Amino acid sequence: MTTTEHGPGSAGGDDTSGPLHGGPDAEHSPEQLAAMDRTELDRLGARYDGVEVLHVDPVPPPGSPLDKKNTRLVTLWFALAGLFAVAFLVIYAGSGWFLPSWEWEIGGSTWSAIYTPLLGATMGASLICIGVGLVLYVKKLLPHETAVQDKHDGSHFDRVTTGATLMSGLDNSGLPRRKVLLGTIGVMGAAFGAMLIAPLGGLIKNPNTGNPLGTTPWAEGVRLLREDGTPVRPGDQQVGSLETVFPAVEGGNRAADAAVMLIRLRPDQMATLVTAEGREDYGYGDYIAYSKICTHAGCPVSLYEQETSRILCPCHQSQFDVTQGAKPVFGPATRSLPQLPITVDDEGYFRARGDFPEPVGPSFWNIGRLD
Repeated sequence: MTTTEHGPGSAGGDDTSGPLHGGPDAEHSPEQLAAMDRTELDRLGARYDGVEVLHVDPVPPPGSPLDKKNTRLVTLWFALAGLFAVAFLVIYAGSGWFLPSWEWEIGGSTWSAIYTPLLGATMGASLICIGVGLVLYVKKLLPHETAVQDKHDGSHFDRVTTGATLMSGLDNSGLPRRKVLLGTIGVMGAAFGAMLIAPLGGLIKNPNTGNPLGTTPWAEGVRLLREDGTPVRPGDQQVGSLETVFPAVEGGNRAADAAVMLIRLRPDQMATLVTAEGREDYGYGDYIAYSKICTHAGCPVSLYEQETSRILCPCHQSQFDVTQGAKPVFGPATRSLPQLPITVDDEGYFRARGDFPEPVGPSFWNIGRLD
């Protein structure tokens, strides 16, 4: 007597599961099985891939008033998610262009009091609406069933049946017949994806265009101003003094990389002044100008010892000799402070002859060092 065992989770009819014992895998090629739909596979003994449904909670029948009401409710939440995503994109792209910048100057500083909260609110609202829509879709439109399933034996028939089961699950979800809901989900998904990509990739608005790390607001002809906005002319400073100046451009005194130390040297300092090749005309008379940003960690170097001709950084105690091209002579800094070329215009006020010849601050570690 011969005993035939059925493979768990494969053909559950009279055929066995594996190709060595006959059954669908032996009677049909993989291409033929792949071309069959779920109904044809059922005739071969798929029996829903070994799934036994124990209990099903009823849902409103398709096309019924309650089904239409639930569909409209889910569609509304997904539509709201898409609208909030579009609002995020409009605020992100339009700020300062066709929308206000929502910025105010308070105490000399610029505050974006509404812009960032608006971005957070619209993105958060979009995420919340998506969550609510998904919950309502599962609770009100999908059938709820309790089922058990046998373990697969790995035959090609099982794999094809699993794929067909997934496709039948899409049909059971009701999305193919709910065209409005399906379209709304598509539009919402596109808007939501654009909302996520826009700030990450800078595809809509990238403030860091050009060479932001290598350039500053200083340029040829830009006037040197004190913090109170008044211009500087030779003779305004005492010999041996230092004054912090900024470029005469919009927001110049708030640019993080624009602060400059304008120093008037003593006669004995002028006698020992060393300039790098090609920078002999960077100063004007007994005036020289250096970046105020330390080349070690970006701290402001604001302490000046005129007796030793050294500028000190209070953060990590780096020291720079102004008579040696602001070369570091002590501390962790390894690069000289960038020097700003200056001149005097026809009205007798200091102006820059161009930008710094190298990047300021600690972003570039091993260039522009004056040895």
